[in-house]
Amino acid sequence: MADKKDLDFTYTTIDKIFRLSMGETGDYSGAKYDGDFSMSLEEAQLAKNKFIADSLKINQESRVLDMACGWGPFSHYITRERGATSIGLTLSNGQAEACQKNGLKVLVKDCRYVKPQDFGTFDAIACIGGLEHFCSIDEWKEGKQEKVYRDFFETLANLMPRGGMVYMQTMTFSKNMIDYEDLDVKAKKGSAAHVMALMVKEFPGSWLPYGPEMVIRNAEPNFKLISQSSGRLDYIETIRQWRKRFRKFNLKKYGLYLSLIPKYIMDKEFRHQVAVFKISPNKICFEKEIMDHYRFVFEKI
Repeated sequence: MADKKDLDFTYTTIDKIFRLSMGETGDYSGAKYDGDFSMSLEEAQLAKNKFIADSLKINQESRVLDMACGWGPFSHYITRERGATSIGLTLSNGQAEACQKNGLKVLVKDCRYVKPQDFGTFDAIACIGGLEHFCSIDEWKEGKQEKVYRDFFETLANLMPRGGMVYMQTMTFSKNMIDYEDLDVKAKKGSAAHVMALMVKEFPGSWLPYGPEMVIRNAEPNFKLISQSSGRLDYIETIRQWRKRFRKFNLKKYGLYLSLIPKYIMDKEFRHQVAVFKISPNKICFEKEIMDHYRFVFEKI
């Protein structure tokens, strides 16, 4: 799995810039437009959080575990709009500190190893984007990817009673994914080899599931699939809107950009991060159908 250092590199580095661009509890996962791209980013993110809460049947009696919670937008929604109790987990110190400052109960903990004795059991669990980071490239090369997912679903099953609901949102590889050996940051800009190599740089230690079938297969026998839908086109629009927000002028934000110049000069890996920021390789991967994006709702059986 991507470890704490990997995810801190991706998420803590951009913490302040992200919050200045998107707000204190900004949502850094695909929104839900359902084809209506006249919606604002905020409206589409709200629609997503409402869809998740409805799918999980969350109300004021619900106890919810928000895995890979980011800056806490879903926890923020269900505690304020549904009156639910929420615990959030992240591996990013920057995210956890920001969430705690905003009154959310968020802890730094590896989602894969949560046990009932840690926080008790839950009526519902949301894992929005977490599965993307659970299998490392090395684990995939060693043929362990299926086991990683099976073990994770076993962890989820142990945290809830029969009838408990799970929402999972994840990127997956799609029909135009290329061989790992062909990935090359020096390949033609915008090519599959180039953008996938940048994706590895953006999310070090992470490797995606191969299609929705891999996710569903490894949820069995503990869970049955209630619903499945692709959010690929929604994610493309979400990234378009993020790019506008990141570039919108803010004196404090641009001061932070300038403060990163020495790091850009001295740190090769950070230069790759800047390349990611400039071209949004995940958007290109969605457009080229190298990657897809799925929303799953499961019920424990």
